[in-house]
Amino acid sequence: MKAPLKIGIYAAVLAAIFGVSYVAAGALIPDAVAADWSARASESATEHGEEHGDDSVDEVGAPPVPGLSSEQHGYQLRELVAPAGMGEPGVLSFRLTGPDGSGVTDYEVAHEKELHLIVVRTDGAQFRHVHPTDDGDGRWSIPWQWDTGGSYRVFADFVPTGLDAGITLTTAVTVSGDVSPRPAVSDSIDEVGDFTVRLTGTLVSGEQSALTFDVARDGRPVTTLEPYLGAFGHLVALREGDLAYLHVHPVGEPGDGVTAAGPQVRFLAQTPTEGSYLLYLDFQVDGQVHTAEFEVSASTPVDPGPPDDGHPDSGH
Repeated sequence: MKAPLKIGIYAAVLAAIFGVSYVAAGALIPDAVAADWSARASESATEHGEEHGDDSVDEVGAPPVPGLSSEQHGYQLRELVAPAGMGEPGVLSFRLTGPDGSGVTDYEVAHEKELHLIVVRTDGAQFRHVHPTDDGDGRWSIPWQWDTGGSYRVFADFVPTGLDAGITLTTAVTVSGDVSPRPAVSDSIDEVGDFTVRLTGTLVSGEQSALTFDVARDGRPVTTLEPYLGAFGHLVALREGDLAYLHVHPVGEPGDGVTAAGPQVRFLAQTPTEGSYLLYLDFQVDGQVHTAEFEVSASTPVDPGPPDDGHPDSGH
């Protein structure tokens, strides 16, 4: 089933292009926008915690899902610089600062890297997962060129040394140039060059959901997947609309004596809400990384109803 084109998203993208013809050095999400993202996320988490009596909101009021703000736990993504328009060669760089305002210089290695950079257009197109260079004092950079114009989100995913959990910070950038519509994306199958990737599994909001990707090449199952970022596949999930960033965990790892090098790659994902989610699977064969894209819907958990007390209904 093909996902419908999201007309409203493209209208917003086009409006941004016509309204802004350049990217200012240090372009960040406006403070009001970031505050609104954080406020809405925190309100949602507070309501959830009050309703269920849990501790889903931490003591600093962090968003329940990452990727909705340029600041979290006092860490900030700042000073973003990028080429102004499509086709212009340049550098994408930014700085990460800690709670004391100084540059973050010490990181834990997560999925074999100290930092993962995700860049995607706000309609879900032009996805890239790359690893920039640490230039010191919290600044990271990578050679960069935009293939199309549009409004983009930039995610920095990292684990500061001494912090138990990872941090995902985001900011926005607008690029001048032509905006080509995002191609329709399937919820079950994607063709990537001579590879075919099939997705099975169902997302249920608030629950751990199993997702399985089957990789074939020219109609034959691929059993020679190569380790990539510590697994036989790496999955990024974004909630359509606000592009909340979800951490998804692979099942098994290379060399554990159980996990095969294909054709199946399995993950466990937990979505915070029902709705549409964009999935990007990176896998490596013959030293080259390929990306399969899907759009799936997370359903509402089924209410099991009142517990069975063991007594038949008397009809009274």
